[in-house]
This record gives sequence, structure tokens and C-alpha cells, in this order.
Amino acid sequence: MGNKVGLLISVGIMVIGMFIAYFMLDKEQPLKIYSPKDLNPELVDEGQRSIYRNHRIRDFKLVNQDGDTVTNSFLENKIYVADFFFTTCPTICPVMSNQLERVQKAFAGDTNFKIVSHTVQPEYDSAEILKEYANLHQANLDQWTFLTGDKAEIYSLARKSYFAVTTEGNGGVNDFIHTENFILVDQKKRIRGFYDGTSETDVDRLISDIKKLKNEG
Repeated sequence: MGNKVGLLISVGIMVIGMFIAYFMLDKEQPLKIYSPKDLNPELVDEGQRSIYRNHRIRDFKLVNQDGDTVTNSFLENKIYVADFFFTTCPTICPVMSNQLERVQKAFAGDTNFKIVSHTVQPEYDSAEILKEYANLHQANLDQWTFLTGDKAEIYSLARKSYFAVTTEGNGGVNDFIHTENFILVDQKKRIRGFYDGTSETDVDRLISDIKKLKNEG
């Protein structure tokens, strides 16, 4: 009798352990919160490389495709994807914008999600040109915003806030950014992921991660 009781207890403990393990594995792990210290040092300004927590996308003041001055207040409490492009780019930018069309479609009508595309050639990409580009890619402007403005500010955002590129510079006349990176930002302006915007597989991962982030509440 004692052996049977012991066996039953052992089996019970094993079943309970398997049950707990199943739910631990099944529970979705939260996305990483990125700080400068987590990243490739080449992506990070030298003065920020020791920062290991509390990084936030900084405030900005730019102009959208309608010619309106906007700040990042329009992103308050929103999940969003940021990228950097230019309208005359013949290589990676059209591919990236096509992929962002997929992202927009996946979250159509979601007022808590946005896409923010910054031109890296603001001296050419006026609000009017950005509006034409937005129409070309069937952008819902309530959800997908295109930004232009001061080049130095845009380049500083790309390098020191989004960590989108490895190159150094100050946004001067001869400075130029070209990157395929998409950056996922949460409701608290924290970076939660980096993705290759030219890769359909990586953009599938981005769409999946946005859904995870929404489930985090």
C-alpha cells in the first residue's frame, strides 16, 4: 500500500510540474526594452553608451505631409514604427514603403498604432512631395505620418534617439543617412525592437511583435 501511495504522489507531483511548465512556456515573453548599453556601440553616440535604462525617444518638432508643425505629442500613448527614407531613393526605400503598406493593412483602423516615416532628404522632400509619396503608397494619413523639417534635427533623432544607423555626422550638407531599419516603439516611447524593412520575413516578425506589445497592455 505504501508503495502505491508513494507512486501516486510521485505521479501527481510530475503532472503538476508538467502543468506548471506548460503554462510557463505557453505564456508569451514580453519584448525586450532596449537601452543604449544593449546595442552595438557603433549605433550609439559615445556619450550614451553607458546608459543601461530609461532611454526614451526624445521630443521633436517637425512638419508633416500636410504642412502642419507636429511634435511627438501626437504619438502619446501610441505604439508606432519609425523609419528613415527619401522619396527619390531607387533602391531600398520603395521596398521598405511597400512593406509598411503591409504593416498598415495588418493594423487598419487601429487608432492606437501609427507609422512614422522621416525623410533624410528634407531639402528636397517638401510637405507636398511627401503627400504625393503618401498617396503613391496608399497611406492612411490618420495612421501613417510622413515628416520633414530641419535636417540636423532629423539626423540627430535617427542617430541619438532611434539608433537607426551606424554612421556619424551632424546633419550637415555632406551628411547622408541610408538605412533599412524599422524601429518599434511602445506607448512609453521606449524602443522594443529593430527590423530589416527590406525583409518580408523580418516584417512578419515586426507584425507579430506589435501584436505582442498590444497584449502587454
